[in-house]
Amino acid sequence: MLQDFPITTMASRYPEDDYDRIARAIEFLRAHAAEQPGLAVVAAAVHLSEFHLQRLFTRWAGLSPKRFLQCLTVEHAKARLRAAADVLSATLDVGLSSPGRLHDLFVTLEAVTPGEFKAGGAGVRIAYGFQGSPFGECLVATTARGICALEFVAGRARRTVVAELAQRWPAATLTEAPGESARIAERIFHPRRKSALPLTVLVQGTNFQVQVWRALLRVPPGAVVSYRAVAQGIGRPTAVRAVGSAVGANPVAFLIPCHRVLRADGEPGGYRWGLTRKAACQLWEEARWPAAVAV
Repeated sequence: MLQDFPITTMASRYPEDDYDRIARAIEFLRAHAAEQPGLAVVAAAVHLSEFHLQRLFTRWAGLSPKRFLQCLTVEHAKARLRAAADVLSATLDVGLSSPGRLHDLFVTLEAVTPGEFKAGGAGVRIAYGFQGSPFGECLVATTARGICALEFVAGRARRTVVAELAQRWPAATLTEAPGESARIAERIFHPRRKSALPLTVLVQGTNFQVQVWRALLRVPPGAVVSYRAVAQGIGRPTAVRAVGSAVGANPVAFLIPCHRVLRADGEPGGYRWGLTRKAACQLWEEARWPAAVAV
């Protein structure tokens, strides 16, 4: 049940054109990585001065454009995969319910029951809003039991994004609540260090999908794993293709970190919200959690 409220956006600490410029730079650098373009070349490609490009990268990513370029190469991705080869098993060996406890952001996952899935969200209130993020505008939606959606708008009309949310929860009541979504977005993208309070996500999915999503929560920020490693981590080593499908069906971007999964050859694989955004998520995290990436 979609209440027809006008859609508004809360003021954001993330200027939309910052991500647009970063995205253009990522696209240019990925296309020309073999040439190792210098700062002047990249700046000209994104229509910025060298000074402004340097400042933008430093503010957004905490990385220089030169280091940023190094992080975009396939060889760097392969090194990260080697460094994190045992990350799924290692995080369990230390006796933690999630490696998120080792970092600033601790996420738990709850799945709806088959009966709840069949009911389509009857009796559930979903509060949603559009918020800025380091990776562009996103929809954040939450229930009393947890966050049920985080989707990057990625050039779509906002009403389209809301309509897709309503399709997944056809019997729920959707209410625009920008204040609620703003508080959640703040906790997601600016988590307090050593916070004891977890963020809970509520998902609809098959048992296999939920297994995959739980496995993704064991990949620390700043690290990456392969699709094969995820399949092995859930005890289904031959189900690599099915793992890829489950990763692609993830309804809660960034929190369930499907952006941390790469192909075994270091190539990015797919991403529901675009490969440029996937690279941006990885680089943003790598700059903030460098200890997780021993390369």
